[in-house]
Amino acid sequence: MEILTMTPFGPRRMSYELLKQGQAATAPAPLPQSDKWGLFHELCAARTAFGLSDRDLTVLSALLSFHPAKDLEDGGALIVFPSNAALSQRAHGMAESTLRRHLAALVQAGVIRRHDSPNGKRYAARGADGTIARAFGFDLRPLLVRAEEIARAAQALRETEDRKRRLREEITLLKRDAIKLLDYGSGTLNGPDWEELGAALLDLHRRSRRKADIGAAQALRDELRTFLAQIRDLIRDLIVVTGASESENSSGNDSESGRHYQTSKPDSSCLEPCIENARAAADITPLPPTEPRLPLMLVVKACPDILDYAEDGIRRWSDLCHAADFVRGMMGVSPDAWQVAIRTMGHPTAAIALVCILQRIQHIRSPGGYLRSLTRKAAEGAFSPGPMVMALLNPDRPAVDSCQQGAVP
Repeated sequence: MEILTMTPFGPRRMSYELLKQGQAATAPAPLPQSDKWGLFHELCAARTAFGLSDRDLTVLSALLSFHPAKDLEDGGALIVFPSNAALSQRAHGMAESTLRRHLAALVQAGVIRRHDSPNGKRYAARGADGTIARAFGFDLRPLLVRAEEIARAAQALRETEDRKRRLREEITLLKRDAIKLLDYGSGTLNGPDWEELGAALLDLHRRSRRKADIGAAQALRDELRTFLAQIRDLIRDLIVVTGASESENSSGNDSESGRHYQTSKPDSSCLEPCIENARAAADITPLPPTEPRLPLMLVVKACPDILDYAEDGIRRWSDLCHAADFVRGMMGVSPDAWQVAIRTMGHPTAAIALVCILQRIQHIRSPGGYLRSLTRKAAEGAFSPGPMVMALLNPDRPAVDSCQQGAVP
């Protein structure tokens, strides 16, 4: 197919970037052909390396659909020339102004190239034999020329994401060990300041982020390893000194209860000073075990951080309750505050409140005190978990009165 021009139509000016892209697009292709959809999927995986958004890729997918063959072949007809109306239809009704913006982003990223006609229209001229002799539109050859580069970038990003995933798993396991060892030590051994150790663990948790870069995640993992080694050595030395044995902790507590992790010992975690005693607990009638009106998957979508503490995922309300039972100790919520919340709100609703607090824990100075505040509102009939969940799903919505609605600050 004959190519006549490399400069843009209309007011768009020629630039060094366009000149460089034009030279790259005419370079020899490393592969004579490539499956266009396989190449597209690799580009989807590597889109951040090329500065492309998901909407840019939606437009590229629509452009590729106008190319009739399965493969992009060097020397073949690689220019597509759909009208804006036809392209908009295949891009799920995207507005033409938006379409032009994303086409410009694809050109700037160097994955397509413009070939403008004298009047700026997109069309093809056919020869005497009926084949396309000349076309004006968008050239897909840059994709073929950069096929190997795209594949390498996609593989590198997959490896990076895999390293991040393994680091997140390791951080979660280290935090789990630290939580359980702290709870065991504070409930059975006297001597160290368990509250101070709990506060240090809470600070480490606040710094953990699902989207942290690899360097920050590795530094946090190393700190957690050091912290966990400190706790292990401390407990080992205390056991040797005090002669503690299993018989001293044979009360049928959480060590024998599998995943349902709770302790009935008041303030055994020593992570939150009891700001009010449990005298009001005797006046609270436990709520029947009913499921909240909120969809469970909506809660999980709003509070994804809890997934790090759910061994088998969260598919039922009981899974959310088990995960909340486990994580409350690390958050600095005392057993007393947690049990009163469960009796007042019901277990699932208390779990929703707790995981919402977990999701915003870096902004909450005293998670245990905040849960007690919500519990008091629930006892007065002034608390619903719905606004908390919706506030997390829509962080840009106007703030609501937390005293009336229960939204996490």
